[in-house]
Amino acid sequence: MRPAVDVAPAVAASTKLPEGRVRAVLDLLANGATVPFIARYRKEATGSLDEVEIRSVAHHHQTAIELEERRTTIIATIEKQGQLTPELKQSLLGASSKTLLEDLYTPYKKRRKTRADRARELGLAPLAERISSQALDSHPEQEASSFVKDEVSDIDQAFQGAVDIVAERIADTPQLKAKLRRLYVMEAILHAKLARDVDAETSKFKDWDNFAQPAREIPSHRYLALDRGEREKQLRIKTEIDTEKALQIIRTEVRIQALSPFGKWLEKAVVEAFQRLLAPSLERELRTELKIRADERAVEIFSANLANLLLTAPLGAKAVLGVDPGLRTGAKCAMVSATGALVEHGTAFIVRGPKEQAQARTLIQRMVNAHHPEAIAVGNGTGSRETESFLRELSTDLQWDIPIVSVSEAGASVYSASDLARAELPDVDLTVRGAVSIARRLQDPLAELVKIDPAAIGVGQYQHDVRPTRLAEALSAVVEDCVHKVGVDLGTASPPLLSRVSGIGPQLAQAIVRYRIDHGGIGTRKELTMVKGLGKKAYELSAGFLRVQGKYPLDRSAVHPERYPLVEQMAKDLGLKLEELVGQPAQAQRINIEQYISNDVGLPTLQDICSELGRPGRDPRDSFEAPAFREDLHTIEDLSEGMELTGVVTNVTSFGAFVDIGVHQDGLVHISELSHQWVADPNEFVTIGQTLKVKILSVDIPRKRIGLSCKV
Repeated sequence: MRPAVDVAPAVAASTKLPEGRVRAVLDLLANGATVPFIARYRKEATGSLDEVEIRSVAHHHQTAIELEERRTTIIATIEKQGQLTPELKQSLLGASSKTLLEDLYTPYKKRRKTRADRARELGLAPLAERISSQALDSHPEQEASSFVKDEVSDIDQAFQGAVDIVAERIADTPQLKAKLRRLYVMEAILHAKLARDVDAETSKFKDWDNFAQPAREIPSHRYLALDRGEREKQLRIKTEIDTEKALQIIRTEVRIQALSPFGKWLEKAVVEAFQRLLAPSLERELRTELKIRADERAVEIFSANLANLLLTAPLGAKAVLGVDPGLRTGAKCAMVSATGALVEHGTAFIVRGPKEQAQARTLIQRMVNAHHPEAIAVGNGTGSRETESFLRELSTDLQWDIPIVSVSEAGASVYSASDLARAELPDVDLTVRGAVSIARRLQDPLAELVKIDPAAIGVGQYQHDVRPTRLAEALSAVVEDCVHKVGVDLGTASPPLLSRVSGIGPQLAQAIVRYRIDHGGIGTRKELTMVKGLGKKAYELSAGFLRVQGKYPLDRSAVHPERYPLVEQMAKDLGLKLEELVGQPAQAQRINIEQYISNDVGLPTLQDICSELGRPGRDPRDSFEAPAFREDLHTIEDLSEGMELTGVVTNVTSFGAFVDIGVHQDGLVHISELSHQWVADPNEFVTIGQTLKVKILSVDIPRKRIGLSCKV
């Protein structure tokens, strides 16, 4: 049962957003609204918070709820033990973080029997109290002798047991742990060495041998690399801290008295508390925090790259010949119609003998002449450069004016073998499905890539080392945002694309497509309400993001149906028919926005409406331009230092950008080579799909590494 605590103030503090806006978001989410719907159509309530801010509110709300639930459980548990003092309860209620809460709870939680527990069972707690109190008028050995009995064989054993108890008490002190935690965060140094049985010459982690860097300065990609090396048992990693400084912090906390006869045992307890109990725990905490921080940065980078990839300029609804290159098995050719339907397919062997090449020329020439594709999409996998050269030579011979475009194959094999691909293309094998997917990616990258698990697209940095649940959550949000930014054509959208729309899941998406097939299409947004299972709430959440190319002009726009009466009134006030207003920027500019402000509609929504009326359903993506590689370069062996080439960015990381220059192996533009000015974040300078002019700095053929520079 969730605690009855108002967490909105805590969420507002965490997000640094006004509490009123936070409460509005939480109320809307509680009533079933989705993030895209709130961001687009409830701006007055939230003060125009965007998707990122709304998700931040939702995330911090969940975190705050979990903190309160944990607080409630801890208080109840300690109270049941009969150890909940008013002071402790007040401390627990005031704990502002889970870390502090757990620190306070540590002495009371159930755990495996410790050395201190064993010492208490032997009755050594009073001696531990004497050590802690540092009594001046005492004789330690004489007092300890009274505890030598039963299983306590001598004075040394008695003192050791008492020291174990004191050490555990010191280690469980919340304020002390907080001070030492800060020391680790600020001053710990991470060291890495190759494991003893690892060959330094062949290990892919050889560059990390004898690595050392302050933990707080380690970039995310570097930590993820170290972490992977450790998990693969290639690296040994240890954390170094100034032990004397840590011990002095503890001594200051416990206040060892120089004249106390018990001083040497208290000092021993201090050393044991740190070395045996605190240091291992704090190192684990630090490593966990570094991993979380690195994961978040990796997720940010992957998310930015994915968004740029999904929003790549589409060729549009045009016929495309998709080619999945293959040297041994031949290139699979799939002719795809303007609507994405497979029309014809075949296999072309372009690197075999003259007979097979002639047959390949005949096959492709016939397909082009029969179906008139407006572009040829070639997958960028093995054999792509040979395939492109073959096609360009054929195009020159036959004087075709058809762009030949290299298309990323990332994730295509995942789609080809999926249940969805089998359902869409049941009569062909997975190699042909791959060629179809390549063609469709050129037509509309967003519509095709939503069919694939985003993590399989491979435009991240160490994404396989990131927590899968966190990565999936973030990437799903990216896909959601991109889909809603572009909008979805209700007449052609596939079930996977429809399922991403606000208020519509997989089942409703399938129901919409079945209805569309059974009724020969969907003529208006309102007709959606006829789809079985699509109720009032789903319609409210989804309608504004669905485009219907029907008779009613507003159905083609992002204006929500709830505002149709308002727009009709605007047209009437201007003395226009609706179709004379929609899509006419000059007429839309005549609207006096202020006269339509009311308790129901504010300025942000009215501004959105007027913008949409000027250019209804505008695709925010750039116009398509086909990149071109040098035709005389095919492999890494063809490269030499100093060459200046054109390339396409395929991935952006925190340490630079990878660029396809047409030789099967992407080159790396290190962050220091992106610009003549200082670069803090590569994403601020380059994006996936961007065409760059680059110069080759280095070519390492054995390691398949190409160093590039944008400082041309």
